[in-house]
Amino acid sequence: MAGRFTPRPTGTTVRGGHVVVPPGVPRQATPPGRRRTWTPPGPLDLGLVLGPLRRGPADPTFRATPDGAVWRASRTPVGPGTLRVALRGAVAEAEAWGPGAEWLLDQLPKMLGALDDPGAFEPRHPLVALARHRRPGLRLTRTGLVLESLIPSVLEQKVTTDEAYRAWRLLVRKYGEPAPGPAPERMQVMPEPRTWALIPSWEWHRAGVDDKRASTVVRAVRVAARLEQATGMEPAQAQARLEVVPGIGPWTSAETVQRSHGAADSVTVGDLHLPGIVGYALAGDREADDSVMLTLLEPYAGQRHRAARLILLSGRVPPRRAPRMRRWDIGRL
Repeated sequence: MAGRFTPRPTGTTVRGGHVVVPPGVPRQATPPGRRRTWTPPGPLDLGLVLGPLRRGPADPTFRATPDGAVWRASRTPVGPGTLRVALRGAVAEAEAWGPGAEWLLDQLPKMLGALDDPGAFEPRHPLVALARHRRPGLRLTRTGLVLESLIPSVLEQKVTTDEAYRAWRLLVRKYGEPAPGPAPERMQVMPEPRTWALIPSWEWHRAGVDDKRASTVVRAVRVAARLEQATGMEPAQAQARLEVVPGIGPWTSAETVQRSHGAADSVTVGDLHLPGIVGYALAGDREADDSVMLTLLEPYAGQRHRAARLILLSGRVPPRRAPRMRRWDIGRL
């Protein structure tokens, strides 16, 4: 893993994680942050690798800009930080701002899949083989951060994705803080654990989050340090630690470690749609449940999450027959 750092220019002022620009100076004149480059060992598709970190098209913590760059605003163990990543040929170039800048740059190779091993995957179905052939740049991200994946996953429990994305967007914009550096407009760093714990019940309600999910988030942030320690564990151990928190089950823990740990085998169980998609793609069984899905994925033991992602990327899904999940707006009750 090759990389280099460029120190923040002399004279730059940073307050609260933000680069302070003198009045009248255009936003694009913000001094550069710290920099690092990394050359991946094979093809890399930023959209495929980092896409799972995006919680909807208006996610305040994630932006994909027209120049092909991906911006992320994160709360790292050493403070908030903003990261911009873009590909120049085969090289990933990154720049970061804020107290968490150096931490984000240290994590860059892992976030772009350096610890992932796509070569360990052996397709055992023509559809899966074709999906992998068409997307050679797929690698599994590893952020090294638990809460930033856990909280939005809790918000996604038992509701539509649109409802969950709306809740995440509203709460981060109201209680987060502006992303450091020259981040695109309205980018925010998610709230710190104490802030999540102090959100009033009526604000959860306005965001469309029921008491059960809100309580789960509050219980999780109260033991935030213990949960973040799970990044040093194997994915199965990390899931077990997360599931000690009431309200966090196998679905939520899997969705979390897939992102925080790059867990290639942590397949999502308890999902409303995934079993039917996997069953239809691999066996023509649109009524498959979790047990059928796990049986079909058994040949991919150790790589079941990657297999499921490739199946989703293949676009082969059963024709919609059942009505969509009904949307509930508890903010109007």
